[in-house]
Amino acid sequence: MTMRSLPIARADSARPTRRGFQPMRDLPAVIWLLLAVVATVVHQWIPAPRWLMLHVVFLGAISHSIVVWSQHFAVALLHAQITDAQRRHQTQRLVALNVGTVIVVVGVVGSWWPVTAIGATAVGGAVLWHGVSLWLRLRSALGTRFASTVRFYLAAAVFLPVGAVLGTMLSHGFADPTHAQVKLSHALMNVLGWMGLTIVGTLITLWPTMLRTKLRDDSLPAATRALPVLVGGVTVAAVGSLLGWLWVVGAGLVVYVAGLVILEIPLVRTGWVKKPSSFAALSVAASQLWLVGALVYLTVWVLRAAPQDDWALAHTHFSWISPFLAAGVAVPVLLGALSYLIPVSLSRGPASARAANAAIDRGAWFRITAGHGALLVCALPVPSIVRVAASLVYVAAMGAFLVLMVQAIRAARHAHADPTAHLASPAAPTSSAAGGTGRPGPMAPHGERPRGQVAGQAASGVVAVVVAVVLGVIADPSALGSGALGGVAGDRWGVSTGAPASGALGGEVHPTGDTVTIDVDARDMRFTPDTVTVDPGDRLVINLTNTDPTDVHDLVFANGVSSGRLATGDSTTVDVGVISGPMDGWCSIIGHRQMGMVFTVTTTSDTTEPNASDTSEPGSDPGTDHSTMGHGTTGTDNEPADSAATDFDPMATPPTDFTARDAVLPPLPAAPSDGSPTVHRETFEIVEKDIEVAPGVTQRLWTFNGVAPGPTLHGRVGDIFEITLVNNGSMGHSIDFHASNLAPDTPMRTIPPGETLVYRFTAERAGIWMYHCGTMPMTAHIANGMAGAVIIEPDDLPEVDRSYVLTQSEFYLGPQGGTVDVDRALSGGHAADMVAFNGYANQYVAHPLTAVTGERVRIWVLDIGPNKPSSFHIVGGQFDRVWFEGQYILGSASGPAHGTTGGSQALGMHAAQGGFVELTFPEAGHYPFVTHIMADAERGARGIVHVTESTP
Repeated sequence: MTMRSLPIARADSARPTRRGFQPMRDLPAVIWLLLAVVATVVHQWIPAPRWLMLHVVFLGAISHSIVVWSQHFAVALLHAQITDAQRRHQTQRLVALNVGTVIVVVGVVGSWWPVTAIGATAVGGAVLWHGVSLWLRLRSALGTRFASTVRFYLAAAVFLPVGAVLGTMLSHGFADPTHAQVKLSHALMNVLGWMGLTIVGTLITLWPTMLRTKLRDDSLPAATRALPVLVGGVTVAAVGSLLGWLWVVGAGLVVYVAGLVILEIPLVRTGWVKKPSSFAALSVAASQLWLVGALVYLTVWVLRAAPQDDWALAHTHFSWISPFLAAGVAVPVLLGALSYLIPVSLSRGPASARAANAAIDRGAWFRITAGHGALLVCALPVPSIVRVAASLVYVAAMGAFLVLMVQAIRAARHAHADPTAHLASPAAPTSSAAGGTGRPGPMAPHGERPRGQVAGQAASGVVAVVVAVVLGVIADPSALGSGALGGVAGDRWGVSTGAPASGALGGEVHPTGDTVTIDVDARDMRFTPDTVTVDPGDRLVINLTNTDPTDVHDLVFANGVSSGRLATGDSTTVDVGVISGPMDGWCSIIGHRQMGMVFTVTTTSDTTEPNASDTSEPGSDPGTDHSTMGHGTTGTDNEPADSAATDFDPMATPPTDFTARDAVLPPLPAAPSDGSPTVHRETFEIVEKDIEVAPGVTQRLWTFNGVAPGPTLHGRVGDIFEITLVNNGSMGHSIDFHASNLAPDTPMRTIPPGETLVYRFTAERAGIWMYHCGTMPMTAHIANGMAGAVIIEPDDLPEVDRSYVLTQSEFYLGPQGGTVDVDRALSGGHAADMVAFNGYANQYVAHPLTAVTGERVRIWVLDIGPNKPSSFHIVGGQFDRVWFEGQYILGSASGPAHGTTGGSQALGMHAAQGGFVELTFPEAGHYPFVTHIMADAERGARGIVHVTESTP
């Protein structure tokens, strides 16, 4: 059989196979690769970054390409015919697969387990359907010696649906070691079963075709012998993982590696005779080196962990090797295969084939040496900044394929339209793959490169990697004296060698031989104690117990050491290693670190804050690692080193002498008996004052009358407000009342310190109106506390039993006792550290609002920003009357909405918008109220309404 281009056979109608770029076949893989690049670049600002980067590659780009090209090869290898109906079914499978993948990503990133289950069902169903179609095609085919390749595809299609089920279960959550066991089984089935079997099965015939040489006589027999060994190995390893038998996992991996060796020997011999030179062949060859190396590494560590049944150790090393399976195996083999297959698909003759190959093969040796050299640097014990620089080189080298692919498409079309442009090109070598005829083929390469060109490109790639390392060291000179382990002496994977350790402080630290052991409890979003100080060179051992009555917790460190997940009542011993410098630890469960669940290791010689910059080491859970997303760390990109955000604890309770801001709406003053308008005369004194905004967090706020937010004013339509503004601050200030309707030039002008201004206006329209300092930059003044509410009631407003007023604002915390971080407030990124109702985080959790069952309660709500929106919601309650920005949007002045009419669950507001909601509470209990922008609720914008059967 000639393996020149493996063309899809004609359909029953004898209609020619469609060539060229086909959107449903080619575009999704390209999109997933682009998303992988984007996810890599922005990983610090997205949830579940490692999980997302891995699954965009494995589940997105790789799975789509497997379904496309395994069907393509099956048709060609079996000499099958493909009908229009089969083409439609293939398209439907691809749609189901890609839509399911998108749903899985949304479900995992959003922590919505039912959504994840729906997506996984679609993915598993699409692959099962794909497997059935291959089986039917194989059963109906005439005898062919290439059937063994299709059997690899059939076996692979069995593993992914099972892996999808396990992945869905993982998203629901387990305690460790069960979580680590299920996770490893899920990965083995998907990576070694679904991806691995497909790749090595395809290379049986594709590898010699890429090299333009004959298929060795021993290749197909080797594949036949290897398939049951590979399937048996991955099955034994995956089942052993589920059963919790680590030694069985190791045995299965040994069997799998043995099967891989059986299969790879003919491929190595083929490559030894006909050296790879194109990017496609070089990339595939490199991927196989990474595959064997990664599997040997994983097998060794699983076998080392088996005697102690140490799932935490096995999970640590599996987590570390996972990115290299994606970046070293999956991405290169996909790019290599596409670099060969895309010109095949574009070929309309030798000219277009040569043009496409020439375009897609540009800089082949540079891309290979730069990409894989950079990846090798990432695998070495280098500082974090160097790893980041090397990662950028890798992304650039691999991402170049996307640009070259577009150029190849254009070049092929141009060559087809003007074949004479290529008449002077070198003669095309003959194609003799798989024992071919030796006739010129459409995939003839554009000629061998001169040795000087190869050497030059390879040297340039090496130089690019060296430059990246040098730039990394220049960006952080301390990298020269710091190990990649962030303060732990030992080898690359946290195993102590007894050698001197270089840590965050620079220099070397020799192990003292002493061990510090500490007992730590995990409970209520905190570790107790949450800090320990040791002498440099001491070994730290932590006896960790989860005493939380409900939550699963873990403890991971910046060097990658992890406790594994602990259910309620579980305990484990965490050997952190030999400590050479300060280091942070945290709970990696989604959101727990942001809630303040952090642990700090310091040394007696510390002169700097702990360093948690290198969080990409082993032990970071791809599904739960959010180490770059929140607070509780010092000196991160998100927070200045001296930010009070490091002291903000969303779960802390106020001190015993704390008095919550009175949320009761001030009563209306009595209307004059003569019918004249009520005049409200108030003095607003601007003072700068240290105010506690959360337990243990103090900011020097700019205030009206010493409170932030400012005093609430309450009046009727037609009332006159006369506000005397006195600036006793240290800078110019002003005031802007949204409730006024007048030219701002004079009353809203900025006055310097020591001056006074009288602001007089008539309230002409009802609403809950914001007022604030209007001095530029307004964002800074509002963020520093200079804002408040004016409530002007509509004339027909019904009376209620209780009225409360809540203003939501965000805080961009500066240093303790300092003003807010103006730069971040002005950035527009909405990266607030804290969000609060009435100026103090969670104050109404400790001191709830009150109500009685059956009472009608009205809550006025205003979003004073300065930047973030709000969605006010009461858990367990439903609003039957809602008034927003001057009008009823549910119910009316004459009565609330009837139960059959509908209700409201949330009042959505942008900054400077507001209204009120009304409801009655059906039974006694505690009804939390929050902004349903949940990240902000968990940053402090929450409280409780305590409802009783009678007046408290």
